[in-house]
Amino acid sequence: MPSPTQRALALVPARLRPFLVQHRKLVKFLLVGGTCFVLTMAVNFGLKLTVLHAKPVASLTVATVVATLVSYVLNRQWSFRTNGTHREAVLFFVVSGVAVLVNDAPLAVSRYLLDLREPDVSAFTQEVADFLSGMIVGTLLAMVFRYWAMKHWVFVSERPSVAGERTEPRSERV
Repeated sequence: MPSPTQRALALVPARLRPFLVQHRKLVKFLLVGGTCFVLTMAVNFGLKLTVLHAKPVASLTVATVVATLVSYVLNRQWSFRTNGTHREAVLFFVVSGVAVLVNDAPLAVSRYLLDLREPDVSAFTQEVADFLSGMIVGTLLAMVFRYWAMKHWVFVSERPSVAGERTEPRSERV
């Protein structure tokens, strides 16, 4: 009986299969990221339209933190399967904290340095600028940073040591 992965690959055009298999960790990371992006958008707009109407950066920060918690569970259990350690969790949240700042920076620049906010621009222009700077540019920058940092610092596995050989962390193969 084929595994769920084999069944899913059967749905993909044959010429794309080698790429997906070769880059499966990246593909899984992007799927988790896409899911968390939708979650971030929903929480961000929910907060912006209600309790944090006047605080768009705070709204994006809360939304990103919520999505980060979900991302940890999904990445830990699926994208970067490892045995897990306390150190891993701490590093994940340190990297994610930096990534939240990376994600918020374009929105803060758009709103407070470029003054793309009411009354200087229309409400529509403000919302488009917020979306493009916070949700698109910020998310892309944070995603690149997170993938690189997670792969190199957080979700690494120990290479089995040979007698007398130093054990070094290496990126895990999924």
